[in-house]
Amino acid sequence: YLGGWTVDSLLKQGYRVRTTLRSLEREGQVRADIARQVDPGDRLSFIAADLLADEGWDRAAQGARFILHVAAPMGVGGSKSKTQELIRPSREGTLRVLKAGAKAGVERVVMTSSLQAALAPSGSAQGGPPGDETVWTDLSEKGTTDYTRAKTLAEQDAWAFMRGSPGAMTLTTVLPAFIQGPLMGRHVTGSLELVARMLRGQVSRVPRLGFCIVDVRDLVDLHLKAMTAPEAAGERFAGSSDFLWLADMARVLREQLGARAARVSTRRAPDFLVRFGALFNPELRQLTPGLGLRREFTSAKARRLLGWQARTATEAVVASGEALVREGLV
Repeated sequence: YLGGWTVDSLLKQGYRVRTTLRSLEREGQVRADIARQVDPGDRLSFIAADLLADEGWDRAAQGARFILHVAAPMGVGGSKSKTQELIRPSREGTLRVLKAGAKAGVERVVMTSSLQAALAPSGSAQGGPPGDETVWTDLSEKGTTDYTRAKTLAEQDAWAFMRGSPGAMTLTTVLPAFIQGPLMGRHVTGSLELVARMLRGQVSRVPRLGFCIVDVRDLVDLHLKAMTAPEAAGERFAGSSDFLWLADMARVLREQLGARAARVSTRRAPDFLVRFGALFNPELRQLTPGLGLRREFTSAKARRLLGWQARTATEAVVASGEALVREGLV
């Protein structure tokens, strides 16, 4: 999702783009999705590369000026094998990308981390100052998810690699909030699945959960600013707009989409009911530590150093809903 919109923006700005796919069988579909936004001409090419294998990464990096490493597995852990499906590709893949970039003499790598995962303040206290880039998630805390562990460890690995790398390559990390916004193609990716389920009437009661949100278009803009700005070298940047509870998201969809959001429920789910359901649902189990927790983050650093501006969370959620309805996916 983020990768597709990043390719779109790079092409529109005149760059030549080489991107990786685990299987080149997907090249035709990716080209078709990109072509709905911009004619790539001969400026888009593909290399087969997997985060868990060495093959392809040196070829992908050869001759490149910049690398944008936005790929990471998402999903729910649980079993040891599931845990490794998240953590190994994140950590090993990040190092493969960085090693290939250093070998090729790349100027800068921009790596996508995660605001909710790698920049979470310790504890669950309310009312504290918004989190900023000086914060790192404490992985020893109870309830730490496999995804949180994967994203935090991968970013820490990246900075450790750079400290031991004598070359001129620089690193910048971008930590997105919960990504919303228009679709790329007709694929409902992980970050849009929640709004899709709400529009389909599959969320009968809304749990007391909330997120800071960022529009994918603004997030791409932050990545590209981080790619070229001298001030971004060696820095972390939180990419976030404002905070919305799921109840707020439901209300916004009902208000802005009208009859098209008729199946969106605004009924609240009591915390005890969510915790009971979590006994039988692994996905719900990973969300329960966030019940009633309002964690806010500031993107003042990105605004100050890079001149970055973001749409409101409401605009991003409405864009998600409108795109899902327009494409007939709900």
